[in-house]
Amino acid sequence: MGEVKPTILIHGGAWAIPDHLVKDSVDGVKTAAKVGYNVLNKENGTALDAVEAAICSLEDNPAFDAGTGAVLNAAGDVELDAIIMEGKELRAGSIACVQNIKNPVKLARLVMEKTDHVMLVGQGANIFAKEMGVPEVPKTDLVTPEAVKYWEEYSKYKEAVHDLFNNKIKGEQGHDTVGAVAIDRQGNMACATSTGGITGKRVGRVGDSPLIGSGGYCDNAVGAASTTGHGESIMKVILARLVLQNIQTGLSTQTAAERALEYMEQRVGGAGGVIAINNKGEIGKHFTTERMPWATISEKTLEYGIELKDHYRETVT
Repeated sequence: MGEVKPTILIHGGAWAIPDHLVKDSVDGVKTAAKVGYNVLNKENGTALDAVEAAICSLEDNPAFDAGTGAVLNAAGDVELDAIIMEGKELRAGSIACVQNIKNPVKLARLVMEKTDHVMLVGQGANIFAKEMGVPEVPKTDLVTPEAVKYWEEYSKYKEAVHDLFNNKIKGEQGHDTVGAVAIDRQGNMACATSTGGITGKRVGRVGDSPLIGSGGYCDNAVGAASTTGHGESIMKVILARLVLQNIQTGLSTQTAAERALEYMEQRVGGAGGVIAINNKGEIGKHFTTERMPWATISEKTLEYGIELKDHYRETVT
């Protein structure tokens, strides 16, 4: 493949984002897209480095449920999941139920590059973090007042996890997985997804985000995808891989994303969102929840939105 135009696409989670978080959510994905694109725009910038940098930006932003700003499980603790994958050799690394780590996506990349494994979970992931010199931070550094508020509300309602997506409650639930996909000048692709899960989840619950094929998938021969939404539904239909499968049938990237979410809703009643990019650099994004902040940059043009009808453009320098 000849040189292609570097492109990055970001999502900030598909859910019923309340009005007071709209601006911060949109600003956050725009900033993350710029961070990732700046990496891609360097002479030797890689898609893998770009998605990692973009996700770190989102993990550091308390407006999102990943890293700082992560929601609380049933016990009031933070359990974080993340995945990163590259499309040339299909290398991947993921972590699940790790605690007190500021940037889980960095730890996921270390799993990919420093071990013979793909996934580490729980205590094992934290032990590995110590071995790699990744510092643990106090839980209080990651927990926001909003996360505590959501947890206190959900402690009263045992159906929270199911109703969050499948019944499309219109309230102010905090559950916004973040994701990124990119292609660099060499045609290499990467994806990354990171989350704190769903407020009130059972201790030890792992959703789709760190699972290859569900929360993210990447293959230079086809494309890359990152998902967000009701994890149990996404796992059942292997949503990220389904998007790439749709692309392989000849569908446009946009139609491939739409068809995958339609299938998930029809088959298991789940709602969510997808961002994807094919190996020609053509993007697609779709969601079946109220809102999903997204942003993409290619050829110094930033496009973004948060509702289905949105499509704004800016020039970036």
